[in-house]
Amino acid sequence: MKIKKSYIVSFLGFIGLNLLSAQVNSSGKQNTAFTNPIIWADAPDLSITRNGNDFYLISTTMHLMPGAPVMHSRDLVHWEMSGYVFDTLNDNSKYDLLKGTVYGRGQWASSIRYHKGKYYVLFSPNDEPFKSYFYVTDHPEKGKWKLITRTRHFHDASLFFDDDDRIYVFTSNKVFELSPDFKEVIGNPDGTEVFQKDASETGLLEGNQIIKRNGKYYMMMISWPRNGKRRQVVYRADKVTGPYEKKVILEDNFLGFSYAGQGALIDDKNGNWYSLIFQDRNGVGRVPLLLPVQWENDWPVLGDNGKVPLKGEVPLPPFKPKNHLVESDEFSDKTMKIQWQWNHNPVNEAWSLSERKGFLRLKTSRVVDNLYAAPNTLTQRMEGPTSSAVVAMDLKGMKDGDVAGFSAFNGDSGILSVVKEGNEKFIVFSTNEVSLDNKTKSITGVKKEEKKRVPLNSDKVFLRIDADFNLGKDLADFYYSTDQKNWTEMAKDYKMIFDYRRFFMGSKFAVFNYATKNTGGFVDVDFFRVSEAGK
Repeated sequence: MKIKKSYIVSFLGFIGLNLLSAQVNSSGKQNTAFTNPIIWADAPDLSITRNGNDFYLISTTMHLMPGAPVMHSRDLVHWEMSGYVFDTLNDNSKYDLLKGTVYGRGQWASSIRYHKGKYYVLFSPNDEPFKSYFYVTDHPEKGKWKLITRTRHFHDASLFFDDDDRIYVFTSNKVFELSPDFKEVIGNPDGTEVFQKDASETGLLEGNQIIKRNGKYYMMMISWPRNGKRRQVVYRADKVTGPYEKKVILEDNFLGFSYAGQGALIDDKNGNWYSLIFQDRNGVGRVPLLLPVQWENDWPVLGDNGKVPLKGEVPLPPFKPKNHLVESDEFSDKTMKIQWQWNHNPVNEAWSLSERKGFLRLKTSRVVDNLYAAPNTLTQRMEGPTSSAVVAMDLKGMKDGDVAGFSAFNGDSGILSVVKEGNEKFIVFSTNEVSLDNKTKSITGVKKEEKKRVPLNSDKVFLRIDADFNLGKDLADFYYSTDQKNWTEMAKDYKMIFDYRRFFMGSKFAVFNYATKNTGGFVDVDFFRVSEAGK
């Protein structure tokens, strides 16, 4: 199959609803208008740093590889992908989907910092052997990230370089000082307690992100009292080791979604301040919000007096990103587009962009009985408010027992598959719900329900998913076609969910091919094209 490739869409969902727009103020300087969320896609656990005009943002992608995505902007509104901190994690075989999984684990909340010409990243996987990673690079886009060291586990931690170059890590209500080479804890190996929880802090209190302004230290944290509302708090102190005093600075269920919380403070080169906070939006995941910050009595005031603004302006000229968080792919380059991530570590000998020019070949390499155990599932984020994606496949290389297709992939998945049975092929829509062992994340069961099956008499197929993430929706529709003109509906209003106990992320577009009987089969993926639903 060779499909005409004159049609390429790069969906602008990475910049939320923010098309490039400039406003000119009275002084003649350009401002950048924004609408929240600035990114209507899964980009949680926000940590941000700045070097001159350049902002770099890091987020969490857990079990997806490559991981620790770093994004770049010059206006805080429009973002582009710069790269990933690592290609794979290899602490144990679970990262390879062997003897367990790392669903919802892997790379958790990270901290990115620029200091004296270098960029540093700290993160700690919430899995064995429970050790942190420290990485460094000269440039997040042009340079390669180098592992500095592994140390003790620091959960949801914030790296901080003080004015005297001393290095600290903040986690929960403790601070640890590190040696200049990051390898040792100086002083108390259990850390120094910098505050005690007050009576209102009866639940979650984490997500540290620390900055220094005018000699004072500010530690941003998400607070979620038991049976209460999520909120953003900040702790302030005159010394790095405290004592710290607390203030609630944001409590808002913006636009009727969940209450926003967990984020960071950042300034621009002109001394203006901002905050990036994420909001849980169910099926699509956790989306970033941008809030201008004012200072009153040395406390940050976020947005509109502690409320998230729908619209606003940033006093910086508009930045034109060279790419976006989600993009179409014609698979015509020698390397994979930067937007793709594998589910767990890939089996590199089982995929190719060169064996058939202009196609991605996905080969079966392991016999499994469900999608959650299958290696080499390729994912991109789904986006709101609506998005639609089409995958084109050549099926001639499939073998008996092979299953290939397109999924709205999560702990609960809607799956549109081509199933090869003997010499026959079928289009099947099914739902899968995975159960995972709490300790090892091993797959203990998959509840499968086949909803619809039709014979397929073509070696060419187009699979489409339309997604709606508007308030109260989180719905996906599934279609197939053999000519990309006439579409057959296979499922309507499949409900996508967010479940922190399993994947802990928003639903993903996922392209897959796996064997249930014998390895050696393959499919050739001609393109992945994404746009707004209905367009």
